[in-house]
Amino acid sequence: MGWIGETVDSIKSIQIRQLLTQAISLGMIVTSALIIWKALMCVTGSESPVVVVLSGSMEPGFKRGDILFLHMSKDPIRAGEIVVFNVDGRDIPIVHRVIKVHERENTGEVDVLTKGDNNYGDDRLLYAQGQLWLHRHHIMGRAVGFLPYVGWVTIIMTEKPIIKYILIGALGLLVITSKD
Repeated sequence: MGWIGETVDSIKSIQIRQLLTQAISLGMIVTSALIIWKALMCVTGSESPVVVVLSGSMEPGFKRGDILFLHMSKDPIRAGEIVVFNVDGRDIPIVHRVIKVHERENTGEVDVLTKGDNNYGDDRLLYAQGQLWLHRHHIMGRAVGFLPYVGWVTIIMTEKPIIKYILIGALGLLVITSKD
């Protein structure tokens, strides 16, 4: 009969109580992950406390697939800091270094100009039409740490969705067929 036949027999033999127990356990795992994410948002002050570097624009400092940990404080942003920002009209955040800071005299607010370490020019071409500076609300956070290469899992699952579906299916089968 083989492995597939045994798996089908195992699924058929699952009792309702066991199925409910596994569903509740899965729900608790998902809920715990969301609670941890929200707690990290509160502690770091960033809407996204962890991001994956998606391009080689920051090499050699950060490579594609590195995970960055972000923190957003009320301290003014200074030249040389690495920030993650959103641009109006784009969904994907960008990781680049601040190269210029412009402080408005009337309000004291700081606007910044960014550039990828591996890019030739500044990021004004990436900003929204007519925008010359990033404002505070564009900045998601400052990079305070990183884990090299760990983000490749996310990149591979985004670029090749079939791998994501196979992984989810395999994990689902594992949960269904596991015996407590």
